[in-house]
Amino acid sequence: DESTQRRDRCLDTLRSLLTTACDAVLEMRVVEGRCIEDDLKRHVDSIESSLGLIRERAPRLNELYADRIKQRMQTMLGQIGAEIREEDVLREVAIFAEKSDISEEIDRLTGHIERCLELIDGDGSKPVGRTMDFVAQEMLREANTIGSKCLDADVSRHVVDIKVAIDRVKEQVQNVE
Repeated sequence: DESTQRRDRCLDTLRSLLTTACDAVLEMRVVEGRCIEDDLKRHVDSIESSLGLIRERAPRLNELYADRIKQRMQTMLGQIGAEIREEDVLREVAIFAEKSDISEEIDRLTGHIERCLELIDGDGSKPVGRTMDFVAQEMLREANTIGSKCLDADVSRHVVDIKVAIDRVKEQVQNVE
C-alpha cells in the first residue's frame, strides 16, 4: 500500500536526520569537552605556578620578619636608651614562625592540584563535575588560609592570583558532567 511506503520513507528519512543530528551533538560535546579541559588545565597550571612562587618565598618570610622586628625594637628601645636583646628577637620570630607557618597548606593545596589534574585527565568513564567542584572548594579554603596566615605582600598577590584561577575553575566545572 502506497501510504505505508510513504510512511516508511518518512520514518527512514527521520531516522537518518535524527542519527545525523545526534552524531553532530556528540561530536560537538567532545570538542566542547576538549576546550573545557584545556581551559581547566590552564587555570590549574596558573594555580600551580603561583603556589610555586609562594613556596619559594615562604622560607624567607621569617628572616624578613626578624629584620623588621629588630628595626622596630631598636627604634622603640633606642627611644628609652635600652638595648635590644637577641633572645627577645628570637622569641618574637619563633612566635611569628609558629603562627604563620603555611607549609601544611602548601602541601594540601599541592595535593588538591594533583587530584584536580587526575580528574581532568581521567578516562571519562565517570562524571567528575561534582568532585572537581568539591576539590576547587578545598583549594580555595587552603588559599584563604595561606592568605590569612601570611601577611607578606608578595604572597598576598600570589594568593589573589590563585583565588582568581580557582574561581575560573569553579565556573568551568559547572559545565562538566
